[in-house]
Amino acid sequence: MDECGNLDTQKFDRSVWLMKCPLVVSKSWQAHSSDPQPVAKVVVSVDPLQPDTSNSLQFSMELAATDSGNTPKNYSLNMFKDFVPLCIFSETNQGKAAMEGKVEHKFDMKPHNENIEEYGRLCRERTNKSMIKNRQIQVIDNDRGAYMRPMPGMVGLISSSSKDKKKATPVKGPDMKRTRRDRGELEDIMFKLFERQPNWALKQLVQETDQPAQFLKEILNELCVYNKRGTNQGTYELKPEYKKSVEDGDS
Repeated sequence: MDECGNLDTQKFDRSVWLMKCPLVVSKSWQAHSSDPQPVAKVVVSVDPLQPDTSNSLQFSMELAATDSGNTPKNYSLNMFKDFVPLCIFSETNQGKAAMEGKVEHKFDMKPHNENIEEYGRLCRERTNKSMIKNRQIQVIDNDRGAYMRPMPGMVGLISSSSKDKKKATPVKGPDMKRTRRDRGELEDIMFKLFERQPNWALKQLVQETDQPAQFLKEILNELCVYNKRGTNQGTYELKPEYKKSVEDGDS
C-alpha cells in the first residue's frame, strides 16, 4: 500500500492465466529473464466437431530453447475448470500496490507422452546430483587422541545419578521440526525410492524422506495412484506414465 492506503484497480478486468510448471522450466525461464526474445509459445487447438466450445479447446506449450539436452520442449497444458476465484496483485519497492487482473484459466503443465522418457532421464540426473555428498577432511591438532579416550582411573568415577547426566533425546513427534524440501528435489527423491521398490506406504515414505505427511501427500497425489484394494492395499505406486520412465532407466 502507498501512503494514502489506495489500491490501483485499473487492471481489475484484465484476464490472467495461472500455470504450475516443472522446476526445470521455471529455472530456465529465470535464467533468460533478461532476454528480449520469447521463451515459449502457447498453441491453442480447436476441434470443430465438439459442440461445447470449452471442451473443444486444447492447449499446449513449446519452449523456444532449453539449457539441457534432456529437457522436453513440448508440454500439455491441462486446464482446470473448477477453482476458487483468484486475483493477481503486485507491489513496488515504494510499497504501492496494484491489482494486475483476475485468473481466467488455471493450468497444470506436463510433458507430452513422447517426451516422458527424456524427462525421466532428467529427473534421475538431478536425483544423482542431489545425493552426492561433499565430504571434508579436517586435520586434528592433537593427533595422539588424548582427548578422545578416557584416562586411566577415570572409569567408574562418574555417578549415574549425576546432575550432568545427559537427558534422553526426545522422540520427534509427527511432522515436528520437519522442514519442507524444494518441491523439485523431493520429486527426484521420490522417483529414486520407487526405483528401489514399486509400492510404498505413506508412513514408510515419511520415514525415508523426513518430510511432513501432508506435504508428501500433495506430491503423491500428482505422481502416484493409491491402491484401495488388492494385495498392495494401502500403498502408493507410480502412475503409468512415470512408471514407464523409471523402468526404462532400470534396464
